[in-house]
Amino acid sequence: MRSVGFAAGLVMALAVCGAAHAAAPDAATWRQLDTENTLYIDTTKGRVVVELYPEVAPQHVARIKQLARDHFYDGLLFHRVVDKMMAQGGDPQGSGEGGSKYPDLPAEFRFRRGGDMPFILANSPGGSLNGFYKNLPISTQPNDIMLITKDAKADAWALHCPGVASMAREDQENTANSQFFLMRSAYPSLDKRYTIWGRVVWGLDAVQALAVGNPPPNPDKMTSVRVAADLPAGERAPLYVMRTDSKAFASLLDDTKKKRGADFSVCDVDIPARVADVKVANKETPWWRKIPLIP
Repeated sequence: MRSVGFAAGLVMALAVCGAAHAAAPDAATWRQLDTENTLYIDTTKGRVVVELYPEVAPQHVARIKQLARDHFYDGLLFHRVVDKMMAQGGDPQGSGEGGSKYPDLPAEFRFRRGGDMPFILANSPGGSLNGFYKNLPISTQPNDIMLITKDAKADAWALHCPGVASMAREDQENTANSQFFLMRSAYPSLDKRYTIWGRVVWGLDAVQALAVGNPPPNPDKMTSVRVAADLPAGERAPLYVMRTDSKAFASLLDDTKKKRGADFSVCDVDIPARVADVKVANKETPWWRKIPLIP
């Protein structure tokens, strides 16, 4: 009788938690997103999931998370959306001239990359080294530089590829505050001039669907912006991205290079995002069921 009671209790516990996890995905191929550094941007065109990089732009990531936790972004418009460039929002005035109550931020256009931030080379146009740190497209000095620098690190900067999240500012460098933009296309002239703090891992189609204009005639808006860790467990996606240091990614990179030929750019690489096969105990279908399962 005691064993039956234990089984019944276990079923009840799973129902309360909302989900029971199957076997974990292959850790050599798939990297689970850190919920503390994952941002859910709900828009009138759908949900956008952004991975944050505090090791690349610590003050900007802290600001984005603070404003999300203040519910500052809820209801704000994408007031400037440029076709084949980017979508900008985060201004409470809706004009591109407003900001938050917090002070402006110092620029974080570059970052110092140590041995704890491994770099995956994609190509080297003109002698520069372009590739990936995690899912973020970056350009960097070679690792050998770390042997002769005082801090044992190399200079690096992120690249404005599709899906990259970057901070808007005024003409002066240290004037970023609350406004940000999501890249719709590659735009290299922005590199080292604006602070990149994240990249879309799911929902780029929603970014591409936002109404275009400066301002758009009928602008889309952010209905809700939340740090994933702040949501109930049942509302967070068991989301993984392909590791850029994996064999699967090496094959993907090779295939992309073959298809693009001489036109290949690091911005051409579409890094897969997938969800784990999680058995949901309740009857409601979670929002992330539309994302393909890890094979």
